[in-house]
Amino acid sequence: MDVTIVLILLLIGALATYFSGNALASKVALFFSVAALGASLMILNQFNQGIDSSFSAVWMKNPNILFSLKVDGLAIAMMLLTTLLMPLIILSSFGNNFNNPKNFYALVLFMAFAMVGTFLASDGFLYYIFWELSLIPIYFIALIWGNDDMVERRKAVIKFFIYTFVGSLFMLAAFIYMYQKEGSFQLDKLYALELSSKEEFWIFMAFFMAYAIKIPLIPFHTWQANVYQKAPTVGTMLLSGIMLKMGLYSVIRWQLPIAPNAAKELQYIIIGLSIAGVIYGSIVALKQKDLKKLLAYSSLAHVGLIAAGCYTLTVDGLRGAVLQMIAHGFVIVGLFFAAEIIFRRYETRAISDMGGIRQQTPKFASMFMILVLASVALPGTFNFVGEFTVLYSLFTKNLAFAVLGGTTIILGAFYMLKMFQNVMLGETNAKPFADVNLTEGIVMVVIIGFLLFFGLFPKPIIELITPSIQEILVHIK
Repeated sequence: MDVTIVLILLLIGALATYFSGNALASKVALFFSVAALGASLMILNQFNQGIDSSFSAVWMKNPNILFSLKVDGLAIAMMLLTTLLMPLIILSSFGNNFNNPKNFYALVLFMAFAMVGTFLASDGFLYYIFWELSLIPIYFIALIWGNDDMVERRKAVIKFFIYTFVGSLFMLAAFIYMYQKEGSFQLDKLYALELSSKEEFWIFMAFFMAYAIKIPLIPFHTWQANVYQKAPTVGTMLLSGIMLKMGLYSVIRWQLPIAPNAAKELQYIIIGLSIAGVIYGSIVALKQKDLKKLLAYSSLAHVGLIAAGCYTLTVDGLRGAVLQMIAHGFVIVGLFFAAEIIFRRYETRAISDMGGIRQQTPKFASMFMILVLASVALPGTFNFVGEFTVLYSLFTKNLAFAVLGGTTIILGAFYMLKMFQNVMLGETNAKPFADVNLTEGIVMVVIIGFLLFFGLFPKPIIELITPSIQEILVHIK
């Protein structure tokens, strides 16, 4: 069995969901997301047994384009991040009533198909196709099923679409240029391509424009908070939990090994830019009165630290960045779901309208507290493993980077605990707050269980991703 089975299941799932009708759409989508997860675990099992599940076939002869999917530890880790989160994201939406649910859930699965394809593709043109395909469903998910005024929502979503699409065109131009020199889009051929310093610089910058917008890094972040706030929570989970990881993953897989000398020359500038995002995101989060926006800026701060780890060009930095990508994916999905649970009861995202919830539902408050502590990288949670490794890598480069990067923990602890106090503690809220139901509880418990288990035992993931990272570093060094 090769890895195409995962893509086939997600694509067939999207079609089956659409044609199943509105009454069955959510259940069909959940079934196929679980099936894709099962197939991903089988691919992992084959990988551990030394069986190569990669796939390659000629797609076009002129130009020379292959439908080529690479299966290594890094690709499997990102594929599993997607296929593990998808059933949870779909299950979390069962408490919402969407218009035309067959369209909604079909787009969700199609987006998963495109994101998994992005993580697996080892042909530059195929990778670009998957990269752009992932943009289409989230555009419609945010625009049609989003929150607040339609005019404001349209402005935010169109800005996001234009930003990301234009950034991607720079990347496409870089691929076309390299194809003209090499005659191939294949990853290994692009790694071996001999480029002048000037060529490397411009190719590096072309990739940087695409990835800095997607992640996002400041000053390319201006689309993020509004889209996170105005998208439906499922859309926000897809964006923050998985889609932004496409940019971070691509830095490691494509940008750094193709243009290593430019990466070394610009290393300190980009690390500084990333850390500036950590500080900026944390400070702006302190001022937020909307719970969803606070979490959006918190995410901006955390991905800034992950990006800084990527650009250290060290095994600890890259490994810590991947670990933190996975941990952040789970914790941010959990936090946005907690915000959605509150919204379902109170129909508000204003923190000032909350408070006193713990008195009515101590179980939910306890689960929310664990997610908050994981977000601030409490030892024993998976986020601590990733953040500590990234901060160590920054320390090996420059003490100031580690100190400034550490503000994500200090400021994060301040605004997240302050948020928890304002949302959960205080006198009992006059509004009744129903305890979490079975579906909500399952989603929260699975996320928390994942964060705690791999916080105490990260070895399986470390052993999975480290050989791939070391192989990539051979091309960078």
